[in-house]
Order: sequence, then structure tokens, then C-alpha cells
Amino acid sequence: MNTPKDGGPAFPLADIEWSDDRKHNNGMTLRDYFAAAALQGALASTEAAQAHKIDVKKMAANCYTIADAMLAERTETKEDQS
Repeated sequence: MNTPKDGGPAFPLADIEWSDDRKHNNGMTLRDYFAAAALQGALASTEAAQAHKIDVKKMAANCYTIADAMLAERTETKEDQS
């Protein structure tokens, strides 16, 4: 089974049968979840208390960089355990 590069859904649900007019939505990806956790930690720092001094675009990019590193490490760890 191939996992998408975004890690797949962060909170997957069991398979549910839906009618044609309703689509199943898995919500945020694992990558988004990891980025949100990194952002939460970054904003909790002392420096972040003065948010007007923070480059938010750079912070968001850094959080996704952290998320990508976490996904890569997760993949390597799973491969090592095989």
C-alpha cells in the first residue's frame, strides 16, 4: 500500500457507504496536522509573544518544512522496521 506524500488523512474514518450526492471528506492531511503542531509550538515561544515582529509567511513555510521532515522520518522508521 502506497501512502501519499502528504501522509494521508490525519484522522481516517472507517469505510462508510455514501449515496452519490454525498462525498466522504477525510479532513486535514497528516502533513497539515504536523504543520499545525509545529505552528502551535512556534507561537507558544517567547519570541512569538510579539507577533507583530514575526514573518508569518516564513513561519508557515518553516512549519511545513518541519512537517515534511517528520513525514520523511516516519517513512524511514517504518522501512527500518520492515
